[in-house]
Amino acid sequence: MNYPVTMAQTELTGKRIESTELVRWIPAVSMMLVSTLSYIDRNTLALLAPTILRETHLSNAQYGFIISAFSITYMLGNPPWGRIVDRFGVRMSMTTAVSLWTLASVSHVFAAGFREFLVARTALGLGEAATFPGAVRTVTLTLPPRARMRGIGITASGASLGALLTPIIMTPVAAAWGWRAAFWFTGAVGVLWLALWSLVSRRRDLARPTAFVESSTRPRWNDAQLWAFIGAYALGCSPVAYVFYVAPVYMSAALHKSQLQIGHVLWIPPLGWEIGFFFWGWVTDRLAGGVASLPALRRQFLVLMLLSLPLAAVPHIGSFRITIAMLSLAMFVTAGFPIGALAYATRHYSTAHSGFITGVGSGSWSAVVALFMPVVGRLFDLHRYNAAFALATLLPVAGYVVWRTLHSGTEPRQRQRKAAKNNSTSEVVEGQL
Repeated sequence: MNYPVTMAQTELTGKRIESTELVRWIPAVSMMLVSTLSYIDRNTLALLAPTILRETHLSNAQYGFIISAFSITYMLGNPPWGRIVDRFGVRMSMTTAVSLWTLASVSHVFAAGFREFLVARTALGLGEAATFPGAVRTVTLTLPPRARMRGIGITASGASLGALLTPIIMTPVAAAWGWRAAFWFTGAVGVLWLALWSLVSRRRDLARPTAFVESSTRPRWNDAQLWAFIGAYALGCSPVAYVFYVAPVYMSAALHKSQLQIGHVLWIPPLGWEIGFFFWGWVTDRLAGGVASLPALRRQFLVLMLLSLPLAAVPHIGSFRITIAMLSLAMFVTAGFPIGALAYATRHYSTAHSGFITGVGSGSWSAVVALFMPVVGRLFDLHRYNAAFALATLLPVAGYVVWRTLHSGTEPRQRQRKAAKNNSTSEVVEGQL
């Protein structure tokens, strides 16, 4: 006998569905929080650089090498961490990584010179290299394809949120108790996240490592598509490093702003980055259902490249407010490159390798930073700010050119493979008939 479904039962079912949908997003939100923690840890040094450099007698060139040390270990650590999260699961991997970088962050408290900071940043870079591989792997395990770009946007937005919160939180902490107290604070926040993760990661899809499949779509280092992805990701994201690492130094040296004045406004550019992650993630999912079309990606990368150009004008502007506005625009634009690059990668490779792919992208970005930050530090010592910001502007342009060139070179082969596959299918059908 069929019983009629009451309105109350319908409402209850709807609430259960909504509750399930909300629960599904909890892992992505937890990864957003760990990304936030990661960027608070790494940006605290950049925010307090004017004070730290003055008290420890470090030069801008030495500061550039310290940033480079972080970037090198971050670069080298990303692909291995990507393999680890793909093979052994995100629960164990992220617990280990965050424990390591929390200890490394606290070690800054005991640094008194160049060597100590170099070691502390090296250890921090090694631990934080797991951040985005773990985040993207978590998204692919817990969200359906139609929502993954939004999920990636949410997890990546933690980076901008961390950069936004760092000056708001750390400026009063350092003003009240000194710059070393800021690193004690980052350690305490790391312990809190580990406690949260111990609860969230008990979910069945996160607690147990999934079977790792060596599929035919795994990335290979001789793939033009992989290098096209690297170009768009690494070079397109490069202005982030300039805003995070040298903007405070530029505002202090060129615009003559105090540490307190810098701390009061340095949260604004990361807000543009935060908005950008949500915007570009929504655009990708909304217009392409989570798998971006190539014509749409061509237009997106072209627009992003053109919107990157105004960054070169920053040294020619004397207004503090306009400088902040232009840095905010640069951050908004930069958020589109990793989202677009990861959408491009999902067209070619299995999601079973999502951690490794993200590790390659994040690591390659760090390689670019490691290569150019000492150069930028030297340019700043020489007060050649025009050249430094021109370099920051040219890198996204190079990223677009690299992506477009390498991808265009693969299109004829892809059409041939598709035609051969269609011909083979037709022959099979004709044989059956």
